[in-house]
Amino acid sequence: MKSYDHSLVDKSSEKIVKTVKATGAVVSGPVPLPTQKKIFTVNRATFVNKKAREQFQLSTYKRLLDIYSSTPKTIDALMKLELPSGVEVEIKV
Repeated sequence: MKSYDHSLVDKSSEKIVKTVKATGAVVSGPVPLPTQKKIFTVNRATFVNKKAREQFQLSTYKRLLDIYSSTPKTIDALMKLELPSGVEVEIKV
């Protein structure tokens, strides 16, 4: 999972862990992966104050969940689960 807001990632990972444990599968995680930070530097003025600059930072937070011994019931529960709109979930089989 990844998102720009760390609280959304934590809440959605808690939801996923609860639903997976309710279906009887084994889950390990959430494991926090390193945060990617993109820094953008922008000139404040276009002509006069060339040295006046402003910096903005965009942080991407990631969590890793491993699900073992999943059943079709587990997969159905994960498909029906509603997560916040700012969270991207990638599933690898």
